[in-house]
Amino acid sequence: MTNQNSAPQQTGPAEKDPDDWTTGDEPMTGPQRSYLETLAQQAGEDAADDLDGLSKADASKRIDDLQAKTGRGN
Repeated sequence: MTNQNSAPQQTGPAEKDPDDWTTGDEPMTGPQRSYLETLAQQAGEDAADDLDGLSKADASKRIDDLQAKTGRGN
């Protein structure tokens, strides 16, 4: 017998496009900056100057790019 009242199973975190974030235009967070610096170093890039002025949304996109480049993340 199937329980029709149960919530659907979520297989991973829900993802929303950073461009759609309500706080996406706010300055990036400290943890985002730290992680970006780590990823940039692992990717052989100098990210110090590139990080100044990034928004939360832009930092998230940069993290995704660097994760793909370094093989980290999803």
